[in-house]
Amino acid sequence: RHLAVACSTVFPRSDALSKPCKPPRRSWFHGVVLIYNPTMRRIRIKHTTAYRYQEEVTLLPHTLHLRPREGHDLRLESSRLGINLAFEIRWQRDVYGNSVAIVTFPKPASELIITSEVVVEHYEEQPLDFVQADSAQYYLFHYDPMEQVDLTPYQLSIFPQDYGILQDWVASIFQAGGSLDTVELLTRINNKIVNDLEYRVREEPGVQSPAETLSRGNGSCRDFATLFIEICRSCGMASRFISGYLLNATTAEHATTHAWSEIYLPASGWRGFDSTSGLMVGGDHIAVAVHRHPEAIPPIAGSFIGTANAKPTLEVDVQLTQLSP
Repeated sequence: RHLAVACSTVFPRSDALSKPCKPPRRSWFHGVVLIYNPTMRRIRIKHTTAYRYQEEVTLLPHTLHLRPREGHDLRLESSRLGINLAFEIRWQRDVYGNSVAIVTFPKPASELIITSEVVVEHYEEQPLDFVQADSAQYYLFHYDPMEQVDLTPYQLSIFPQDYGILQDWVASIFQAGGSLDTVELLTRINNKIVNDLEYRVREEPGVQSPAETLSRGNGSCRDFATLFIEICRSCGMASRFISGYLLNATTAEHATTHAWSEIYLPASGWRGFDSTSGLMVGGDHIAVAVHRHPEAIPPIAGSFIGTANAKPTLEVDVQLTQLSP
């Protein structure tokens, strides 16, 4: 008898990168150029995953989304990987620009312990510090045809059967045919999720459907992000799912992975909304992977082959620490 169970895996090893030069940012205001430098924070992320089995099992390939997304606001300073088993690793960049590692294990094992440690330089920006196109200042708005071609997949619902429920939900904060500042509408949606629903840690894999989350009255961060995304898509706005980490000074020693969402706003780009806190995404959020489907980018995905006697146990420890500049 064989049993296949979802399993977790590793973060790859990479050489330390030289520190890049961060150019000052320019803001244009009535013809005057204001030059300023965003605040930089160095953050260490230590993510340990341990699987233990009552007997040896065959570990199948594992897919890893654990390398933070680099950009103008984040630089990877260094990364280290520790695995207690022999392994082979292959890197690729997917269609969304995520760094994805595929790890294979050549020998059976009864224990798999993976420790990933990465240091990033995070350049903070104010959540509300962005430009908005006049055409998208108020909802309902339309995307430019050149962008619409690429944004269409982000407007397609994952749970189309919940459309009617979501439209009724939106009607409580916005009347169809009316006009409302776009950011205000998004803020109202975000706040209503936080105020109406109860957050809870949920260990089960996958996400709840929006209807299930609203019926239960609770969900995890990934459930709330999924709900926010599907509400926005029902309103015609392009949205996507983000997985990553959240720096919280009160829980830094026992942090967790986190999930939130992003909406594409003309002239502003992708703007983040955290439906667990009700806030717009800022300098405390570290994105690792993005996708149009909320179940496509778990930090760790894989499986093993073994008998029912394997009885796997899992321990995960995530620590985020702010370092001196």
